Amino acid sequence: MTTLGCLRLENFQLQCGAVLREAQLVYQTYGELASDRSNAILYPTSYGAQHYDIDWLIRPDSILDPSRWFIIIPNMFGNGLSSSPSNCKDCELSEQGFWFSHVDNVRAQEQLLREVFGIERLALIYGWSMGAQQAYHWGALRSDRVARIAALCGTARTTDHNRIFLLSLRTALTADPAWNGFFFEAVPERGLKAFARIYASWAASQAFYREGIYYQLGYTSLSDYLLRGWESNYKKRDPHNLLAMIDTWLHCDISDNSIYQDDYRGALAAISAKTLVMPATTDLYFPPEDCAAEAALIPKAKYLPIPSIWGHKAGNPYENPEDEVFIRTAIRELLED
Repeated sequence: MTTLGCLRLENFQLQCGAVLREAQLVYQTYGELASDRSNAILYPTSYGAQHYDIDWLIRPDSILDPSRWFIIIPNMFGNGLSSSPSNCKDCELSEQGFWFSHVDNVRAQEQLLREVFGIERLALIYGWSMGAQQAYHWGALRSDRVARIAALCGTARTTDHNRIFLLSLRTALTADPAWNGFFFEAVPERGLKAFARIYASWAASQAFYREGIYYQLGYTSLSDYLLRGWESNYKKRDPHNLLAMIDTWLHCDISDNSIYQDDYRGALAAISAKTLVMPATTDLYFPPEDCAAEAALIPKAKYLPIPSIWGHKAGNPYENPEDEVFIRTAIRELLED
């Protein structure tokens, strides 16, 4: 059973100070909510993804079983379904200082759980990449409402090395002549081409390319993989939304809020949920060393790297059954604990 819904949030104030007169949070649910509301899993979206891009793992034989769990995918702000520059006049990137934060995402998601479903406590928050960032924020900001966290290939705060990657993406897009300094006047064809190639170089490991894994996926050459596997996908997204999600990622810091006031270690220590930290051993965005350092600061954390040459893509293994089985086993053990 699946249901698509939209929660409308009047006069929703963002962390940056902007107010959305009517924000919208689009979500998809899978399975049935138990009468005692004890089987709810929140599965936030990742960069560039909408709910139908990541729901492949919601199957009885995969990572999240909808025959047992009630799974909610909330589309994060900026992704083109929930409030984004492409569908919201109040979300103007040209306005100086405008950005969405994960604090905003958590506040909207909490309101969704409370007002629409009457859910007070989550059995699990499962997140990959930017979804993991949201999971960490939930754990710190709403520690009493989260029993378990599975954070795959993500950190609670964007590192300087990761920031360089994000700035390179932003620079590539806005270097296109279609960018006038405030918005895109046309599709940034050259910018998206550069953007996709930067992304592809970071998303998988050197070993992935050295072993030519993309040939096994049905691509005829490296150029074919970059074009069909990366460039064509990002061309489906509004470039203003791509920038908005980059800005959210750049602002990711679990301690940048009124509760923790830049006390990063204190924010991680406040996570009381049983937390499974699952980096990929070859991830270039979120190296295992960065994830291990955060896991050491979370009281009930278990550190379990995914042994894979797929890099960051190991955490979303829709093309890789071996990594899917590894993650499925770990998640089912976490849920049974």
